Amino acid sequence: MLLYGTTPPRAGTASGPVEAAADKLASRLAPLPLDGVVVYDIQDETGRTAVPRPFAFTGTVDPRRYASLLAARTGKPIIAYKCVGNLDETAWQAWLAETASAYGVGFLSIVGRPTSGVRYPLSLSKAIRLAAAHPAGFTVGGVAIAERHTAERSESARLLAKGIEGCGYFISQTVYHADASVRLLADYLRDCRGAGVQPRRIVFTFSPVGREKTMAFLNWLGVRIPPETSRAILGAANPLAKSIDICRDNLRRILEQPYARDIPLGVNVESVSINKDEIDASVDLFHALHEVIAPRS
Repeated sequence: MLLYGTTPPRAGTASGPVEAAADKLASRLAPLPLDGVVVYDIQDETGRTAVPRPFAFTGTVDPRRYASLLAARTGKPIIAYKCVGNLDETAWQAWLAETASAYGVGFLSIVGRPTSGVRYPLSLSKAIRLAAAHPAGFTVGGVAIAERHTAERSESARLLAKGIEGCGYFISQTVYHADASVRLLADYLRDCRGAGVQPRRIVFTFSPVGREKTMAFLNWLGVRIPPETSRAILGAANPLAKSIDICRDNLRRILEQPYARDIPLGVNVESVSINKDEIDASVDLFHALHEVIAPRS
């Protein structure tokens, strides 16, 4: 499965420019062998860490609205992210009904809140169960974060539980450290076999990076970029080309493992940058990763 991830235009953008942005993205994606497009629900996340945010937070137009525009222009399935936020069960049910009836979105990737240790009116687990059981027939997904799979906290057990609750797939955060993903997948397959359930699809996200500030933003988001990887990219004559090479190698390492025969996998390419060269590089990265996957499909 090959996906491309994007962020909606900034909040307050007039309808004309929003539609123009959708047109431009659809044209950019038209030549790609895409299976679908991911539209993110961007949150502030300043409560997650004491480290200052490298870029000022700016809200976006409703991801469902942008998803609907892209669906019409690309003809591809669109996965809309949704942060449960402070919604209670009643508000969540209303949001789900509106998502199906007003926007025609059928694929949801439901994420929790960026600030932990706070009690919210609706748990992520219940939000997933309600969405999976909704009459609209949503295909529900979640998030996989390989870096939090440790001896103290099992991400593989979390994925197993979320799959049982109703998640049919998981999309990872950006990968720049293949070892963590390899360990997670191996343990996830083991846990699924132990529980007698089929593994859900795991889609790994990759993003090009060509600037120190873009790399700082990825680090701030929680992406683990080993120091030697950072130095190799930023010290290269062409940092973006180097980052694409590293992403290609990381995907190969993830795929060249025994679990790849038993776990449905996928790739999602995104750009976290507003710089044209890094956005263009995301298309180059897509082609590079497709070349890795094509002989295996």
